[in-house]
Amino acid sequence: MNQQWKNEIRQDLNQLKQMALKRELREVHQASQPWLNLKDRTMLNLASNNYLGLAGDERLQEASIKAVKAHGSGATASRLIVGNHPLYEEAEEALLTWKGVPAALIMNSGYTANVGIISAFMGRNDVVFSDRWNHASIVDGIILSRAEHIRYRHNDLNHLESLLKKSPHRRKLIVTDSVFSMDGDQADLNGLVTLKERYGAMLMVDEAHSSGLYGGQGEGLVHSLRLQNRVDLQMGTFSKALGCFGAYVVGEEWLIQYLVNKMRSFIYTTALPPAVLGSITAAIQVVRLEHSRRVQLFEHSYYLRKQLEQLGFCIGEGNTQIIPIITGTNEATMKFSGRLQEEGIAAIAVRPPTVPENQSRIRLTVMATHQRKDLDWAIEKLARVGRELGVIS
Repeated sequence: MNQQWKNEIRQDLNQLKQMALKRELREVHQASQPWLNLKDRTMLNLASNNYLGLAGDERLQEASIKAVKAHGSGATASRLIVGNHPLYEEAEEALLTWKGVPAALIMNSGYTANVGIISAFMGRNDVVFSDRWNHASIVDGIILSRAEHIRYRHNDLNHLESLLKKSPHRRKLIVTDSVFSMDGDQADLNGLVTLKERYGAMLMVDEAHSSGLYGGQGEGLVHSLRLQNRVDLQMGTFSKALGCFGAYVVGEEWLIQYLVNKMRSFIYTTALPPAVLGSITAAIQVVRLEHSRRVQLFEHSYYLRKQLEQLGFCIGEGNTQIIPIITGTNEATMKFSGRLQEEGIAAIAVRPPTVPENQSRIRLTVMATHQRKDLDWAIEKLARVGRELGVIS
């Protein structure tokens, strides 16, 4: 490597460190459990997306093992070559029944799904209207599509409508998270459906943080609002509330067939291994039947949110299992995160570019498998450290 280039990279890394933005990989054990092991210490897990506690569920593990023994450890090729093993049909059939939609496609991850879906449908002469707080994978998908990228103010449908009115484009896509991953608030899906129908747009909703949690059988926020027949594309993941891995997209048959033929991140990647497909099918069945997990999760979420609000923490306006403690500067957030870990709470600092400048935060996430006594213990620690560092008075 050119020495000048090497020096520039080292300078960039040093600058990230000085700005409290340098990221590091840390080995974690028992991350699927309410209490994990980090830095050789047992800590309360308030940092994972394992909302229903299914990542450690024995039924999912047994389904994975059974799939490996029947079909091997790898898919060997992409789905369009010889990687479309029988477990895909089982998992996609379970997905169709669960979501109540005409067609479905399972793919490798939420990131590759969003990048692939948006870039397949949109091109240079098109426009995508995206909520300013959408996930990075949505942003990257728009960039890759080369469509015009217009960001509307977060959950501001008046702003979105004013932008739609001005658009001369024939093909318009509106895309939004259903539950926003860093603030824990929800999109106004009813309003978005109204606008997409009024202006002839397509609507895509990312259900990554609501799949498994909303609706009578955990179908997602779209379904809980009875909008499943009015939202064109629902994308979601199996890697959060469903406790395994992979992603999906559901919609009309012609939309899904188009993706099979045009979505580069689907066509040119090796299929998921059998073990993953086995666990997906099992997870869907568990989520559909065990409503008590959702009840427990939202009871815990409401309790923790209310207690933190009463203590004076700035936690935003959300009402979900994602609870941000907004601290502002990178330095303050890193110090807060470090002290919480010293006290035994795994609560990770989230900094730009994941969130806007001066809105760094501790992102707390609740699990159905937490105990109320765990949350009370955490609230006491959060209050103590918050007062010590001046985060609350």
